[in-house]
Amino acid sequence: MTFHQAEHPLLVIPGSIEVSDDVLLANASPSQSHMSKSFVQTFGETIKMFRQVLVTERGQPFIVAGSGTLGWDMVASNLTEPGDEALVLHSGYFGQSFADCLETYGAKVTQLKAPVGQCPSREELVQALKAKKYKIVTITHVDTSTGVLSNPQMISEVVHEISPDTLIVLDGVCSVGSEVIRMDEWSLDVVMCASQKGLGVPPGLSLVCASERAIRIVETRKTKINSYFASWLNWLPVMRGYEQGKPVYFATPPIQIICALHTSLKEITSRPIEERWARHKQASIDFKQFVTDELGLKQVPSDPSIAANGMTAIYFPDGLSASDIIPRLLERGIVVAGGLHKEIKDKYFRIGHMGITVMDTKTRNDLEKVKDALRNVFKEAGYVLFTNLEYFVKSISSKHMENENNTSASESSLPPLDEANRRKLHAFYSSMALPGSSPDDGLQSIDSDNVNCDVR
Repeated sequence: MTFHQAEHPLLVIPGSIEVSDDVLLANASPSQSHMSKSFVQTFGETIKMFRQVLVTERGQPFIVAGSGTLGWDMVASNLTEPGDEALVLHSGYFGQSFADCLETYGAKVTQLKAPVGQCPSREELVQALKAKKYKIVTITHVDTSTGVLSNPQMISEVVHEISPDTLIVLDGVCSVGSEVIRMDEWSLDVVMCASQKGLGVPPGLSLVCASERAIRIVETRKTKINSYFASWLNWLPVMRGYEQGKPVYFATPPIQIICALHTSLKEITSRPIEERWARHKQASIDFKQFVTDELGLKQVPSDPSIAANGMTAIYFPDGLSASDIIPRLLERGIVVAGGLHKEIKDKYFRIGHMGITVMDTKTRNDLEKVKDALRNVFKEAGYVLFTNLEYFVKSISSKHMENENNTSASESSLPPLDEANRRKLHAFYSSMALPGSSPDDGLQSIDSDNVNCDVR
């Protein structure tokens, strides 16, 4: 009998995400010993496949019960000692949290903070590295609070050029599985993530991969690691043992979730990882174009080049808030996330598009469902969709041209509507539509002879 998960609201927050039927079934696998031959094989294969996802041959994976936050503790406790200098590249909420974790373990943290919707520039990074010697630099690849995408390849090149002894850590919690990551090629020392986002597994696993250089740092550090559970020295024999088919005990692994991860990684590695990255990128382009062109809404990232492929962060239009939109989406079976960044918390919402939502378009139609729901919800809230502007512009322009020339204006004679004036017109048009009315109702209430619109 084929297993199908129960009907449920569509989860499109930027993690946790929807999981496949096979992954969910694996998560319900029967109990077994963590020392059994079958589980040893499963865990060993899982470790190997995680390397493939990160495109590394030399990295040492650690797959441990916990959330992505545990990855911060692992990095801070293993790679820094009290008094070490750490540079945190801050592009949102999670950069601040990583800094807090490093300070907890005694590191002296400098934050290179970017304005909301941006990431630190190359020039700022160069200045920071020339001003001080750092033991470690941390990068939030995608900050889930803003949807801002950093450029770890460029950052790594700069760090290796100016401060080659500095360790480079990539927080990939919201990027592994959906963004391009080449751990060896980019000379990254640590990539960390969690099971519940781009890897398409229920929450419960912290996944970290460390370079040979990072492992040497841990093995030769001057002070004792000030964490027991997070110590790589405790976990290293376990990971190496399972990969070699010889189980080693330190703490009981979460067997069912590891089985689910094994199933998901088999799905992911069955195709070239480049194909997965490309599918996520195209889905992101399509969805963001819908947000901009059809909804007429602004996104949090200041430029498309720094917008994540696995999520979209969208500002509410003036006059609307989370209470106008998110509950209505839930009524339609769509679960999205509210704002998280404290500076703009009430001004935006977030939608995730990772994993099977993007990869399985044959049996699922997730993003089209989300688009339909957004259209209906914003219309219901009294907001006028951008696409309805075309009729409005043609109507007004044609009437003015008829008045001036006493001839009918063809569509081909209409002046082009640039982006700036398009948004101005959209704001005006939205203000004319009453809550609960249709866009056409708003149009009928406008006297086009008295509207002064520069649409050129």
